[in-house]
Amino acid sequence: MRRGFSILFAGAILNVAIASNAQAASDYPNRPIRLVVGFGAGGATDTFTRIFSGPLSQALGQTVFVENIAGASGYIGWRTVASATPDGYTLMMAENALVIRPGFKDIKPAFDPSAEFEPVAFVATSPLAICVSNQVPADNMKELVAQSHSLAKKLTNASAGVTSVSQLVWEVIRDATKLDVIDVPYRGGGPAMADLMAGHVDINVASSQVAKPLVEGKRIKCLAVTSKKRSPALPDVPTLEESGVKHADVDLRFWFSIFGPKGLPADVTAKLQKAVQTALADPQLSERLKSLDISPEYGASPVLRARVLSDVKNWRSFIEAKGLTAQ
Repeated sequence: MRRGFSILFAGAILNVAIASNAQAASDYPNRPIRLVVGFGAGGATDTFTRIFSGPLSQALGQTVFVENIAGASGYIGWRTVASATPDGYTLMMAENALVIRPGFKDIKPAFDPSAEFEPVAFVATSPLAICVSNQVPADNMKELVAQSHSLAKKLTNASAGVTSVSQLVWEVIRDATKLDVIDVPYRGGGPAMADLMAGHVDINVASSQVAKPLVEGKRIKCLAVTSKKRSPALPDVPTLEESGVKHADVDLRFWFSIFGPKGLPADVTAKLQKAVQTALADPQLSERLKSLDISPEYGASPVLRARVLSDVKNWRSFIEAKGLTAQ
């Protein structure tokens, strides 16, 4: 009798929990949403997320506030989101770094984004720019390569961190050009670019939207962009192909996507996807993104899930083939 009562009581509790979750999902969102960025302020992901959060807030009818949780090349922020309650109130805007990290077998603990997160939406893409300090006496990639081998003091490359997009794109470029430089990892693209402007480091691979105002203000120089065609944001800067750089067959663009913790309810995901589409259709946002060379590129959960699996595989192949390590 007592056992039967316990089973009934447990069942009642489960039904209440299910009903509560269903009610929470149907009311979603009814309070502000935290959108985590795993890198510091001023980097590519932070810049895009802050631009996008306004139209997304309007589409959802709730404030979407950006929170930077930097450290371990994005891992600390990612883990914060992965361990959050899957109710749609803690999300993250991530970039390619999420699919690059699994390729490094020497990084512990192992990290599988497809197992840790619920893909919500693929949002946008943007090319990167190979930038140098004004103190570097090079005006094109050919000169930079030559100087990396001839200068008495080795050039330094500032990345957004070990396993970051900027580091791996740099590795692809270095593999193609045989540049001889010292790597200096930072805790995000913002600090790396700050030191480039100050002349403390020589090279930085950054997003075109971050580089654009700094190049126009003559605070740094840009030698090439990673897109197939010249960037509208940096029309005077040649592409890598124009610069004579033939690199491995990997995508050297940034991509930006929204993820939630594993177990995010399907109807919450659907509401978020609709809001992302609405935000991307905003004419003012479109014009602002165009001026920064960011291309809206919406993709629903299945598209993002397939992209994650494909990119993890491709980057792992490159990392293993070149014997790259996180140390």
